[in-house]
Amino acid sequence: MSEIISNAAGQRLDLANPSVALSGTTMGGSPYQILGTVMQSLSIRMRTQQTIYSESGSLSWMADGINMNTNMGGGLGGLFKRAISGESLFLVDYTAAREGALIAFSSEVPGKIIPVNLAQGQSLITQKDSFLTAEKSVNMTISFRRKLGTGLFGGEGFVLQKFDGPGTLFAALDGEVVEYTLTAGERLKVDTGHIAMFEPTVSYDIEIVKGFKNILFGGEGLFFATLTGPGRIWLQTMPLSKLAGAIMAYLPKTNSSS
Repeated sequence: MSEIISNAAGQRLDLANPSVALSGTTMGGSPYQILGTVMQSLSIRMRTQQTIYSESGSLSWMADGINMNTNMGGGLGGLFKRAISGESLFLVDYTAAREGALIAFSSEVPGKIIPVNLAQGQSLITQKDSFLTAEKSVNMTISFRRKLGTGLFGGEGFVLQKFDGPGTLFAALDGEVVEYTLTAGERLKVDTGHIAMFEPTVSYDIEIVKGFKNILFGGEGLFFATLTGPGRIWLQTMPLSKLAGAIMAYLPKTNSSS
């Protein structure tokens, strides 16, 4: 459905807001809206003295009445883990000094923003680039799932993030999201970039692609990630790494002589 914009010269310009894809309330009691269909944004009306946090550089906009505090998030140990994983070195806390203060975060690539309400003792493991923001009660840790050598060859699947409740987590996933429920012992082989989130009951491993021709000409790299049930998994259809590779093919080639 196309938008109709009417703007006569000298009169007020009114543009339609993006459609509301999802609305709700965080576990801490703050109402939120997820706006848009392809390039989504998250807006939260924070309760007084409520704190949420994100990685540095994630904020889109905020109103007066919100205090920022940049910190190492877990001390030197957390800083070191984020440094060697390629994540943002610092986290930023946002605390509302007044009721209903507005704050917003946006997706970096086309995809979906997913709210996840974690109960006390409930955990979720996500791809390292999926974290958007979370309530302060949600604990985030960097999870190194494989040995260093395997991880480097395994691509995006080496470094993962684990979130422990209680509280609401917002994840930004690339493209569309497909959910599967794996039974005990059921296994799925996945290109590492397509893994978005999975429950801790799911076992994660790296498996080398079999067959010389498959490795050289299959175009899937050297490794698959294997996810073994029981538990739920969420896969993303358009990993940022593949999007970047597709764009690279259209960038102008530099001449070595220049």
